[in-house]
Amino acid sequence: MKKLTLQNIAIAVGGTYIGKQMQKSLTVSAITTDSREVDQGSLFVPIAGNRVDGHDFIKQVMEKGALCTLSERDLPGVPYPYIRVESSLQAVKDIAEFYLQQLQIPVVGVTGSVGKTSTKEMIAAVLEQKYKVLKTQGNFNNELGLPLTVFNLRENDEIAVLEMGISEFGEMHRLAKVARPDTCVITNIGQCHLENLKSRDGVLKAKIEIFDYLKADGKIILNGDDDKLASIRSVKNIEPLFFGITNQTEIFADQIENHGLKGISCRIHVGDESFTVLIPIPGQHMVYNALAATAVGYTYGLSIFQIREGIQNLHSLSGRFHIIETQDYTIIDDCYNASPISMKASLEVLQDALGRKVAILGDMGELGTDEKALHEEVGMFSGQCNIDQVICIGPLSVYLAAGVKRMNPDMKVIHMETKEEFLCNPEAFIKKGDTLLVKASHFMQFERIVAALNC
Repeated sequence: MKKLTLQNIAIAVGGTYIGKQMQKSLTVSAITTDSREVDQGSLFVPIAGNRVDGHDFIKQVMEKGALCTLSERDLPGVPYPYIRVESSLQAVKDIAEFYLQQLQIPVVGVTGSVGKTSTKEMIAAVLEQKYKVLKTQGNFNNELGLPLTVFNLRENDEIAVLEMGISEFGEMHRLAKVARPDTCVITNIGQCHLENLKSRDGVLKAKIEIFDYLKADGKIILNGDDDKLASIRSVKNIEPLFFGITNQTEIFADQIENHGLKGISCRIHVGDESFTVLIPIPGQHMVYNALAATAVGYTYGLSIFQIREGIQNLHSLSGRFHIIETQDYTIIDDCYNASPISMKASLEVLQDALGRKVAILGDMGELGTDEKALHEEVGMFSGQCNIDQVICIGPLSVYLAAGVKRMNPDMKVIHMETKEEFLCNPEAFIKKGDTLLVKASHFMQFERIVAALNC
């Protein structure tokens, strides 16, 4: 790992190196916070969590061949080198910031209330047509996950696409300090994490902290159809590049045609050029993701042919509008997370399925004081959709069920407190041949429903 000697690491984290002086010039081969992933030559970063304290595994990982460990505690008399720090979590961010600066590769930072991951995947799919790309894996988008993603970078990587997720003020500022993005992409400003951010204006304020460490010659790419983002003008003398559908901005889409669960096609305009593309994942929100990826690809010198190829080669991720065909059902696995905006987008796509259409919906988290009203709002939207049944699971989803009934008294709606009530006998609620949308916030663990239906 470039310039990650024990001496440089100690300097980067403001820590104290304790060990043999001759070892200070050695370079670590990898950095991990998981004692099970330690290899020969690794640096171990022990994190003290609510249930497990990584410091308890220091002796074990050093015996496995780790080169060095960080520690928030003194380790008197140990036969191996360690770097004494005040905070392992802060240290891991400091190391990632230092390492990324050594590599000097462009960073695309992706954030927004909804669609961060699918947009990140689309951007990476496009850029991979020209560059060797490292992208955020899974949900590694927070103050620990982002540094761990950075540590996967190597000198032959040409560009990094980093997803950046937050839930409170100041968090994006800290993430941006690590990533120092060359390009900032914001998908939208929605009703997420309102417990801490209070309102969409609060969400906007928290998200645009990403600009705090934007490079002086950087680029800003924004959804011009989002009223909050459309209000942003010059930032650090950088004019945003907008994309949209309803607003025909610098990059826009028209001729949108729905192909049901096979995807959605559109014509994308980039300056004086345009191209038609079939996006292989359904939903109009995927057009926005394709537009964001087009804007990034255009910024980094890709041709419209390369951009189209990347969009068409996109693959869905488990839990994020992943369509599963079983012997009995078609399952739309969208259970990784949920907000009012994403719930409505998924319900719109469900309408295009063949046969009987059933939405299995669960509680949405972190919506603040308006959580009951927002669940009812999604329920009322469901009642307007061309679907056959809504199954609402969770204590807050009783308001979702009430919204369905309020809007459409004739629609079949069922409420149950727990997913176990559904899982003990799913055949009582659904039928063979149904298309099932499974969606809720991550804490509801609706992946268990998907697994049970896909067995």
